[in-house]
Amino acid sequence: MEKYLEKFQDLLVTYAPKAIVAILIYIIGSYVIKLILKAAKKIMTKREVDITLQKFLSNLLHWALKILLIITVIAKLGVETTSFAAVLASAGLAVGLALQGSLGNFAGGVLIMLFKPFKVGDLIEAQGEIGVVKEIEIFTTKLTGLSNREIIIPNGALSNGNIINFSSEGTRRVDLTFGVSYDADIKETKEVLMNVLTSHPKVLKDPAPTVNVSELADSSVNFAVRPWCKTEDYWTVFFDVTENTKLALDKAGIEIPYPHSVEIQKEG
Repeated sequence: MEKYLEKFQDLLVTYAPKAIVAILIYIIGSYVIKLILKAAKKIMTKREVDITLQKFLSNLLHWALKILLIITVIAKLGVETTSFAAVLASAGLAVGLALQGSLGNFAGGVLIMLFKPFKVGDLIEAQGEIGVVKEIEIFTTKLTGLSNREIIIPNGALSNGNIINFSSEGTRRVDLTFGVSYDADIKETKEVLMNVLTSHPKVLKDPAPTVNVSELADSSVNFAVRPWCKTEDYWTVFFDVTENTKLALDKAGIEIPYPHSVEIQKEG
């Protein structure tokens, strides 16, 4: 028992100072990394680097410095960095195979930064999700959904799939359809609908809104109502025009038909 205690004391005397120094290096290194990242962000902001690129480069720099710090700490503990590098290299293939998805996501992130299909703040639809781009990281892109959900999409899938960017053009067309009775006068109905559009302050005059007969349905004449607005005003225009159309049609005495059911009773 005394023999083991002596060995433990020897190990403690040998490695305790190294462990303390390694811990100090990690603490100080982490603080220095924060200072470097803060300075890098300040420089990029001063040089007016795109906010999307700023966040991506900051994330990349953070991970690179963290890896360097960890290698330094391991070396201080007495592990030979050359041996560590050799082990890392020999395990590279296995790690690469295990992290194929992550490497694909990293490559996807680089492609997104190079071709810039969207930027932070854009409203996009991708991988079946719709949201505002919150952050583009090394492996994933974060969106804020329309109901304030956080949506995280892997960059690999994102860069290889279809992306609809609703913000890139600055304006959007609101596609609405309203049905009226066959007894309604088409010309009068078009005037009522157009007045709803032209009287709304957020509906753009250029491109001009349009109202056209789109379908002669079973129980209604359907009108395609197409106002244009700024991207950020889309839902305001959508809901306002829908409500104002109902009020305007009621005021004009134009009927909006609704489904009717006929009950047939068989005698006997």
